Amino acid sequence: MELVNPREVLQAARENGYAVGAFNIHNLETLWAVVEAAIEAKAPVILQATPGTVKFAGADFLVAMARAAARRAGIPIALHLDHSQDLDMIALCIEAGFSSVMFDGSKLPWDENIRLTRQVVTMARNRGVAVEAELGRIGGREEELQVRAKDVYYTDPAEAVTFVEATGIDSLAIAIGTAHGVYQGEPRLDFERLASIAAKVKLPLVLHGASGVPDEAITRCIQLGISKINIATDLKLAMAAALRETLLSNPEENDPRRYLNPARNRVKEVALAKIRLFGAAGRA
Repeated sequence: MELVNPREVLQAARENGYAVGAFNIHNLETLWAVVEAAIEAKAPVILQATPGTVKFAGADFLVAMARAAARRAGIPIALHLDHSQDLDMIALCIEAGFSSVMFDGSKLPWDENIRLTRQVVTMARNRGVAVEAELGRIGGREEELQVRAKDVYYTDPAEAVTFVEATGIDSLAIAIGTAHGVYQGEPRLDFERLASIAAKVKLPLVLHGASGVPDEAITRCIQLGISKINIATDLKLAMAAALRETLLSNPEENDPRRYLNPARNRVKEVALAKIRLFGAAGRA
C-alpha cells in the first residue's frame, strides 16, 4: 500500500465517532515504533514531521522511510507536515511526496491567514495532498513554535464556519485549551466550545497538544467531534527515559541496535495505548 491522503480516513473517523492518532516522528526508530503499534492495533495512522524534523532528516528521507513502512504494513498510513508557517517548506514536502500538510497561519491577520491558506490548498490539490489549517492560537512550545499565554486565543465557532468555507481546507485544528509541550498543571478544556464548533463545522477537527491530557478528557473530545489527535511530547519523553535507563544500566554498551531497541519498544507501547484510547483499533 502507498501513502494515503488522510482526507477519507479522517472523514470516516468523524462519521463513526473515533479519532486517528497523528504521531510526531524524528527518525527510523520512532517512525517504525509508531507503525508497529498501528499494525498491531489494525489502525490507520498519521506520521507527522515538524519543519525542524524535515530540516534534521530531509524530506526525501522521511518520505522514503514512510513509503517503505506503508508498503510493508498493509494499513492506511499518511505522512503529514505539521505546523509549517513557510510556503517554501510546504512546497518542498509536497514535491517530495508528503500526503498531507499543515499551514499554520494562526498568528496572521484574518485576511492574510485566509489568503495564504487558500494558496496552500491550491498548491496541494494539484498533487492530491490534504491540507490542515489552524484557527485560534494553541499555547505552549513545540520546537521553534512558541505561543505565550498572553497570545493564546480560543477558536470562535462562527469564525470557524467562515474560515472553512473561504479556504477549502480538509481539516481544522482548533484551540480549546490544550497546549504544546509539557503541561505545568492539568489542562482545562472548553468542551462547550468544541461542541459548538463541531455542530457548525462538518470537517474533521484536530486536537493539538494532546500529550499529557487526561484519558477521560480525550474520550470526551472524541465524543464531541475531534477526529485527529496529535501526540508528540509523550513519545519524546518515553524514548528519552528508555535511553537513559538503558545506557545508565549498561554504560559500556556501544551498539545502537541494542540501546535504541528498548527505546523503540517504549515508543511503541505509548503509541499503541493512544491508538486504543482514541478508538481507532480495528479501523484499518
